[in-house]
Amino acid sequence: MKKLVFIVLALFWGISFAGVQSCSNFSGYEEVKIGSNESDEIPALKGPKKGKSKHFVLIHGAWHGGWCWDEVKERLEKKGHSVEAITLPGNNPGDDRASIVFQDYIDAIVNAIKAQEGQVVLIAHSSAGLLVQAAAPEVSDKIEQLIFINAWILPNGLSQFNLLPPEVTGGMIAAAAASGDNSVPVDPGFVRNVLMPGESAEDQDELIAQLVPQSLVLFTTPVQTEAFDSLNVKKAVIFCQDDASLPPGVFLGMAQGLGEFDLIEIEGGHEAIFTDPKGVSKAILKCIKKRKCD
Repeated sequence: MKKLVFIVLALFWGISFAGVQSCSNFSGYEEVKIGSNESDEIPALKGPKKGKSKHFVLIHGAWHGGWCWDEVKERLEKKGHSVEAITLPGNNPGDDRASIVFQDYIDAIVNAIKAQEGQVVLIAHSSAGLLVQAAAPEVSDKIEQLIFINAWILPNGLSQFNLLPPEVTGGMIAAAAASGDNSVPVDPGFVRNVLMPGESAEDQDELIAQLVPQSLVLFTTPVQTEAFDSLNVKKAVIFCQDDASLPPGVFLGMAQGLGEFDLIEIEGGHEAIFTDPKGVSKAILKCIKKRKCD
């Protein structure tokens, strides 16, 4: 894990680390690429056989809400699956963000899973990755598979801010202190230039209009991952190749903390769940088809 921390920090600071930039040097996964020129008629997109439908629980990242999964949810449901996309505490309009603590996020995820009769496929995007690391051990018997989409996977005892340069964290802390409710406001420039570069202004505007300030505790709370690291559950990573929100290699570098996992690469940026729900849905369905996505 110490090596992983160094790799992530090295990439942030532009330090060369042999092998980190090349996916071929990562171990513990099987890779499948889904491109824009691939036919829609792939076996994984057929409706589930009788008794084979899944229940998906979708967890959003910072500033977002369950709404960001709407089109992914619709596509999965059309294939015969059931889907729940929860909105985390503090991210509903009108929520009291000043009172949010990190455990509130964990409780919301755990309660959503406990409410299901059978097992679920739990999917995390972006900052939700670390939340799933914290929550999954509490309901491990109810989880059939974990899927991470360009997600933050943290080493034990660290927070997101531990892996970011101080000029970034300092600005966010100052913004939260000035907010009145200890939340980081939505920065349209950050969304347009970091999360959604190259996307249409229309898509950018639509997303920004729905984002809400994010409680600072999501970024500053260290995550204890020992219990998660020992879980015996299927894991998969969907990697959106055009994501410019972190330096090249960082998302797949963090994913090494998962141990063995299946990998599917797709085109698209950090907000692909919103801008390319078709591609993301394909990847999800391909990944649950069998143990190895080959």
